[in-house]
Amino acid sequence: MATEVRYFGAWDYVVFAVMLCISAGIGLYYACTRGKQRTQKEFLMADKSMSIVPVTMSLLASFISAITVLGTPAEVYNNGTMFWNFAVADGIAMVVVARLFVPTFYNLGLTSTYEYLEIRFSKPVRLLTTVVFMVNMLVYMGLVLYTPSLALNAVTGLTLWGAVAAVGVVCTFYTTLGGMKAVMWTDTFQIVVMVAGFLAVIIQGTIEVGGPARVWEINGQGERLEFFNFDPDPRIRHSSWGINVGGIFIWASVYGVNQAQVQRYLSCPSVKQAQRALYWNILGLVILISFAVVSGMVMYARYFMCDPKTIGAIDNSDQMMPYFVMDILGKYPGMPGLFTSCVFSGALSTMSSGLNALAAVALEDFVKPCFPNFSDEKYTWISKALAMFFGGLMILMAYVASFLGSVVQAALSLFGMVGGPMLGIFVLGMMFPCANKWGGLVGLLSSLFLTLWVGMGAIVWPRARWMPPVSIEGCPVDFPANGTANFTTISTMSTSMAEYSITTPAVDNGYPPEAALYELSYVWYGALATVTCVVVGLLVSFATGTQDPKEMDPKLFIPFYDRFFCCLPNSWLKWLRCGVPSGDEDSEAIDVKMSNAASNPTFLPDDEETKQNGEPTFTKGHGADIVENVTSL
Repeated sequence: MATEVRYFGAWDYVVFAVMLCISAGIGLYYACTRGKQRTQKEFLMADKSMSIVPVTMSLLASFISAITVLGTPAEVYNNGTMFWNFAVADGIAMVVVARLFVPTFYNLGLTSTYEYLEIRFSKPVRLLTTVVFMVNMLVYMGLVLYTPSLALNAVTGLTLWGAVAAVGVVCTFYTTLGGMKAVMWTDTFQIVVMVAGFLAVIIQGTIEVGGPARVWEINGQGERLEFFNFDPDPRIRHSSWGINVGGIFIWASVYGVNQAQVQRYLSCPSVKQAQRALYWNILGLVILISFAVVSGMVMYARYFMCDPKTIGAIDNSDQMMPYFVMDILGKYPGMPGLFTSCVFSGALSTMSSGLNALAAVALEDFVKPCFPNFSDEKYTWISKALAMFFGGLMILMAYVASFLGSVVQAALSLFGMVGGPMLGIFVLGMMFPCANKWGGLVGLLSSLFLTLWVGMGAIVWPRARWMPPVSIEGCPVDFPANGTANFTTISTMSTSMAEYSITTPAVDNGYPPEAALYELSYVWYGALATVTCVVVGLLVSFATGTQDPKEMDPKLFIPFYDRFFCCLPNSWLKWLRCGVPSGDEDSEAIDVKMSNAASNPTFLPDDEETKQNGEPTFTKGHGADIVENVTSL
């Protein structure tokens, strides 16, 4: 147990600075080589030439944020190992996304994911979804930048605003100059740094505790080892049903319809490579989630008899991991700097992905409709200016986050609440051809309202829940808290409360009648939102007149029923498709489609685009519709 407070040394700053310089150097390299990021396709989509390795690493790095690096070990320390089940849910979600969403988005050739919503539903649906995405992405990036800076400042002495400014400026610099290629290759480098940081913590911590067997034994005694809980009660925070079913909706929304992730696999040269990148991403996520979980187990084995938060050595759980690192690695020059680089690599990867995605969405959804006649070069410069603009907003949001206090957790919860409604509107559009524009709009609004209501209610009226015990029985009586206070006595009452810690609301009565909804575990929010959007959207569509699928491009829909219910009779499948033709449509129907396309001069296919790379592409008319490429049927 550490009895002295350690801070950053010269070698720690050197290691941290080297990480930032390499990240900036990658951006500078791609700004000065090959096409020099002069076209939209190169800046936003990496010329659709990225190999599987950087795409996989970038998808992985976008998920592993600084909040994950700090928060997952603290989650395991406080609540046990059930969190690991998210790796299973994520794997299932990756397969679903790769099989259903990737081919649809890739074949449509869209830059902004939300373009689809205007083509399928209406412009208000597209703009509403775009605004929701942009606001929440900015809030999240600001928190990703500020939260680790605050945690590390409190424990290591690293300058708070110096870290915020340095990391924010470097991220904006290489994203603006190097575009998508720089983002992906810096993500690859940063994944290596994150793995190195986790391994350093796990190896040294396990040695000091007494070996892997001792870590496992202590966690078992402390009631931290829990991998299965099949209680169907949806109020249980982490159950096997909740994580493995509800978690699929969470990760499907992240990887299936979030612009930051979709833009990555669309940079691959083919659908098959995009799918392979997602499949390899499963392995990477399982490894990194396992590292984070093991780090939490090692941390608990270190402090199972002297909880740093209870004794006052730290203020909140976000500081657990930095405190642990300084405790076990502070005596080795440069090692705390390595872990700090690991934390901020997570922040950089998430922020650069967000900046590139925000630039793409703002360009496609707002700039191009207002200024449709600009040259490609001018659009590219506007994209770079937008990336720089959003980088400034991100740093500003980090400053705003410093005044939010406990609202920071509420804002993080809000970010998760919008994923379900966004997944729901895409599921409604892609899997239910009869849904119309009114169903899409009302379904999306209803879903957003419900999840925000339930999520905010859970914050305002929290419920008590059981947590595994912590103890301070083994703390030395002169244990320093925050390097200043001197706890010379520990009362029996404080020990008892520490051993049976629960989250208790400030007021235990006065709950509103609908308070039972607020007990729903957060892992079900995505499922609740998706189902609500689909059900309400279908009801409204039937009430206002369903969409005629024959008027829509078949490529807007996922052939879900053909792939998952192929054993059903063709008459049943035809009914389930609501009249949407299948891939084996006869030649007579194809001739009819070609005739219909030729009769509408506004949406005639562009031969040059159609032939490009041998991939079917589409010409959009004022962002309102697309023409099907019938040769692919």
